[in-house]
Amino acid sequence: LSHTQDTLDKINSLEKDAKDLVSLSELQKTQDDKSLTAEINILQEKLEKKIKDLELQTFLSGKHDQLGAIVSIHSGQGGTEAMDWAAMLQRMYQRFFDLKEWKWQLVSESPGEEAGIKSAEILVNAPYAYGYMKSEAGTHRLVRLSPFNADSLRQTSFAGVEVTPIIEESVLADIKSEDLDIEFFRSGGPGGQNVNKLSTAVRLKHKPTGTVVECQTQRTQEQNRKIATQILVSKLEKLENEKREKEMSKIKGEHQVPGWGQQIRSYVLHPYKQVKDHRTKVESKDPDAVLNGSLDIFIEASLSAKLK
Repeated sequence: LSHTQDTLDKINSLEKDAKDLVSLSELQKTQDDKSLTAEINILQEKLEKKIKDLELQTFLSGKHDQLGAIVSIHSGQGGTEAMDWAAMLQRMYQRFFDLKEWKWQLVSESPGEEAGIKSAEILVNAPYAYGYMKSEAGTHRLVRLSPFNADSLRQTSFAGVEVTPIIEESVLADIKSEDLDIEFFRSGGPGGQNVNKLSTAVRLKHKPTGTVVECQTQRTQEQNRKIATQILVSKLEKLENEKREKEMSKIKGEHQVPGWGQQIRSYVLHPYKQVKDHRTKVESKDPDAVLNGSLDIFIEASLSAKLK
């Protein structure tokens, strides 16, 4: 209901802005007042931006597009470099969520031995977060001068991003209790005395698929269990979808190699500066802005491409 009301509010706002724009334009013509031109241009730009945003939202009509998202980041080939790159991606997405004013929380993080992270999972509780973020799933490639090499050699690193929707916990009713292993352990990260001295962290394992998830950032065992359950259900839903897609690929006689080596985007910091999406061919000459969360041009291009 809240999602529908939000859409109606946006439409009403568009209608009001459109009427204001028409009124200003007519006033300018009637009074031949050129001083209104700047105000008209500003209002027109705002109106066009609102229309574009609402249009993108209407395109997000997939089964889970309107739901929140679980964004998982994993370091790939490249050792310490890759772990540092994974941490850079984590920061990039967190900045993007902040710019969107989306509520998010880091629910799991595995630090690297020397720098960066091995993996991290972020829970994003915002309408349509999954619809927007699903195109970010895939391999991300970084090219730069290595900060971990005395000779500052050029280094290529890879990190993987996985995006799944936050499925309602009621779906868990279909999972047999004997198929689940639950383990409680002490968290190793920040969070205070209660988090670090008590076994508040939770690890769940779905035995038939071998899927393992954990949450260790909340203060109580129950809070961690709830979030871990959400992540597990989401991952099982993704596995089921992949199974269906694989069956359809067999029927159609098509096959695509999944996983590493299929980078969706390259971030080049040396010898030139550029971020390029290999699917839409959209480019940015300002990688610093992109790594600070300016991802809209890539996400919007990907959404638009799927409609053509």
